Amino acid sequence: MSTPDQARSGRTSEANRLTSATKTGRAVEVYDTTLRDGSQLEGISLTVDGHSQVAGYHMSGEIIGVEGIGSDHYGCQAVALEDTEVCVMPFERLEAFGRKHLRFQHNVHRLLSLEIGRQHRVMLLLGTMLAERRLAVFLLDLADRYRDRGYSSCEYVLRMTREEIGSYLGLKLETVSRLFSKFQRDGLVQVQGRTIKLLDRISLRRLVENSD
Repeated sequence: MSTPDQARSGRTSEANRLTSATKTGRAVEVYDTTLRDGSQLEGISLTVDGHSQVAGYHMSGEIIGVEGIGSDHYGCQAVALEDTEVCVMPFERLEAFGRKHLRFQHNVHRLLSLEIGRQHRVMLLLGTMLAERRLAVFLLDLADRYRDRGYSSCEYVLRMTREEIGSYLGLKLETVSRLFSKFQRDGLVQVQGRTIKLLDRISLRRLVENSD
């Protein structure tokens, strides 16, 4: 049985090997564009008629650019909504590292599975839900993701503008603004600029689950 010091040493060694398998992280300033071959931190892609479309909203610890694994190019562009840092991980290096370290390979597969599931939920969101339910799902999803990162799940700052939220949810700017006002009147949320406080999560979830 290994001692605590040996276990820590093993984790440090594995972390060092992972660092060597990735490219150096680089700072990205707010509104900077990265993965210029077409990717995103806020996911923006071009529609057939040439208009931009927000295709995703990514947070720390999440993988972006998954579509590039199979096609060797990115179909969208990543834009930083706040000063951040990205770590570029060439997939061929991750594969080689994963073959030697099965626990790491399992975690990569788990992250890829979660991303596929997230994209599937977005498709259902845009294809089947009414406007109110779309916004409710969006707010609750953000709350859950902040909670998973150790932050408050009841109050957080929206980094996206109302227009960007509308683009992501397939709604007009006026509709998004009207829904935020309605949610506030109904006592579901409190809105102060970009700060959102969820006042009644139960009713929000009931709104999402309502099939009417």
